[in-house]
Amino acid sequence: MDWEAALALALVASLVVVLARGWASPAAVMVAGLVLFVLTGLVPVVVAFSGFSNPATLTIAGLFVVARAVRDHGALEASIDRLLGDGTRSAQAVLVRLVPAVAALSAVVNNTPVVATVGPLLRERAQRRGIAASKLLIPLSFAAILGGAVTTIGTAPNLVVSGVLAQRGIEPFDLFTITPTGLPIAAAGCLVLVLLAPRLLPDRRSVHEQVAGHERDYTVRLRVLPDGDAVGQTITAAALRELDTTYLASIFRQDHEIAPVPPDTVLEPEDELLFVGQVDDIRDLLRKPGLVEAEQPQTRLLDGVGHQLLECVVGATSPLAGATLKETSFRGRYGGAVVAIHRAGEPVRDKLGGVRLHPGDALLVLTDGDFLERWQGRADFAVVAPLEVSRPVPGDGRRLLTLATLAGMVVLAASGVVPILVAVLMACSILVATRTISFHRALDSLDRDVLLIVASAIGVGLGLETSGAAALVASAITGLADATGPLIALAAVTLGTIVLTELITNVAAAALVAPIAIDVATGVGADPRGFAVAVAVAASASFLTPIGYQTNTIVYGLGGYHFGDYWRLGLPLVGIVTTGLLLLVPRVFG
Repeated sequence: MDWEAALALALVASLVVVLARGWASPAAVMVAGLVLFVLTGLVPVVVAFSGFSNPATLTIAGLFVVARAVRDHGALEASIDRLLGDGTRSAQAVLVRLVPAVAALSAVVNNTPVVATVGPLLRERAQRRGIAASKLLIPLSFAAILGGAVTTIGTAPNLVVSGVLAQRGIEPFDLFTITPTGLPIAAAGCLVLVLLAPRLLPDRRSVHEQVAGHERDYTVRLRVLPDGDAVGQTITAAALRELDTTYLASIFRQDHEIAPVPPDTVLEPEDELLFVGQVDDIRDLLRKPGLVEAEQPQTRLLDGVGHQLLECVVGATSPLAGATLKETSFRGRYGGAVVAIHRAGEPVRDKLGGVRLHPGDALLVLTDGDFLERWQGRADFAVVAPLEVSRPVPGDGRRLLTLATLAGMVVLAASGVVPILVAVLMACSILVATRTISFHRALDSLDRDVLLIVASAIGVGLGLETSGAAALVASAITGLADATGPLIALAAVTLGTIVLTELITNVAAAALVAPIAIDVATGVGADPRGFAVAVAVAASASFLTPIGYQTNTIVYGLGGYHFGDYWRLGLPLVGIVTTGLLLLVPRVFG
């Protein structure tokens, strides 16, 4: 092993460790890794940053714009309402309609905005029907992931792998190269979701919620004003005792805690009252005279015009992840005050300012009327949803134009009349030129973190190739295949990609494994495009944790899931993907 290959492998191993431990955001880690490859001379500067002009990166950017237009004007809410129907009362009946539709849409539209739009609506509709949303939201995410494996434009790893093929002088994917492999796997996976999700996924509702159909609990701390009306009153007299869906858990008084709280307890100045309950009662509590938020006294905003309570889920690549509200200056930066935090099925009872936020945390935020417009679709929050989901408004002419543009893009890309990138850029141009989506909103739709990860990962992948590290790893796998057969080599590539996807990001996993997979295929005499398809599909097979894929993070906060809820349904899907690739790739690609 020469020193270049050894150094490249050491750098990649370090990147994997840093990403897996969450010490920095994935985008920052990948950019830093690319810079290190350049500084150590493992990849020339001109080659290293070619990922920023790579057709895969530009295509992904264009697809973000198309997805935003579909989200804004595609009437997804109305479509979901029709899919669910007014009489649906069982989780399985909902999944029979929902799963195939979401998978089909995700085959041509970026799945992250699909899940971010449908997720809050699905939860609200499920609660209205007395169905546990926790039995629907993980299947929503998994169906979107499976749908992304059906076409080349379904998800970013497919485009990244196609770009790696082109760089190696091999014919890249057309729109349906992945379909003969991905479609059967997606169909089998969707069937498993419908059959097993209602049985394997837990009911995360509280006992009260199961009866009343309310949303999950939050906590809020209120402080008794020294000159307020509440001083000297008992809990009962202050009307803090018998609330419909909220209870007073404890009182913090000077250096001690009163818990449980007797109804005849007299309130004293500066008492901190910890309430646990539903959003509606928390909203009422924030209006009570003599009480203010203990940490962020902005309850007066509730009396203003245009203020609202929103639920915001922290994204996997958000600058909030790993930081506290105080460290990020949340109020000044975002224009809202966090009233409560919900994590992994439980309300957070610690003082909010010192809570270190995790991806998937759900924040109850008191905001102005423009918050939703400013932050929806940005990487800071995986989803921003009003607590009271309104009925969808019928679409105008822009809906028809958006859907026609989407269909035209798919037809052009599928026919081969123009390359996929050109078809996507034409769709973006039409949408912006007709003001279906403004230029400013188109720019806002770009997930800059994802684009940085894609471009940097392509550069790091080139570093593995030019340093000889990819050939070295491929040689080891090829030697194993010589002793056991080519199928073992395909299995090693597939499983290695799946493991990396859960540890780092799917895009990074695809970019790092693709050069190795191509060399392995060449070494065992197989079609490199077949091994590349295996990498693309396996890179999206993130079914075991809430942090491997953005859509998993979105539903983690919305559904009140625990970390371990994912593998229950995810393990069968990983088995389907692995088995499907081992059976189909040799047959489809000879």
